[in-house]
Amino acid sequence: MQTKGASRILINFENTAYLKNGNERQQAAYQVLTKHEVLSKLREFSPILVGTIPINIDTAGSDLDIICCCPDLQNFAEAVTKSFKHERKFSIAYSAHSGKDNVAASFFLDNFEVEVFGQSTPTKEQNAYRHMLIEHRILEQKGEDFRKQIVALKEQGVKTEPAFAQLLGVSGDPYSGLLDFERRYNW
Repeated sequence: MQTKGASRILINFENTAYLKNGNERQQAAYQVLTKHEVLSKLREFSPILVGTIPINIDTAGSDLDIICCCPDLQNFAEAVTKSFKHERKFSIAYSAHSGKDNVAASFFLDNFEVEVFGQSTPTKEQNAYRHMLIEHRILEQKGEDFRKQIVALKEQGVKTEPAFAQLLGVSGDPYSGLLDFERRYNW
């Protein structure tokens, strides 16, 4: 659902219905997620699609990133494996990210690579979701030319957060630097 505020459009990123009215790639992502019931299969883990596709800064190689909350990593890994083990190039691994243990799975559905990430942190508190919301607000404020500059940097191989940091003049770690926007503007 999109609601128009004084100067910005609020998107409910927790419900992928907004993709149906998006650009061609967003619509294709919606079709793949729906056709394969990806979010339904992950429902118990509060899945949220994050990353570049939801906010229209994706490139040809961008994947569908889905974050999940899973207090029990073993249970999550088993559920993901059961649901997606037959998909093309399925892999799953345990690791640590941002000081937290996690499970990440990767596979292909139609023309999209899908990455499913799970950790014990609630999805709306995970950095990937927080970064996406901050980037979305910055894109709304800076406009289409800024968005195109981000995409151009990404096409040159620059990762998303470093691209934002570069264009915004953020020094130091770009990942924590973006989170400073959240604190500074009380987003």
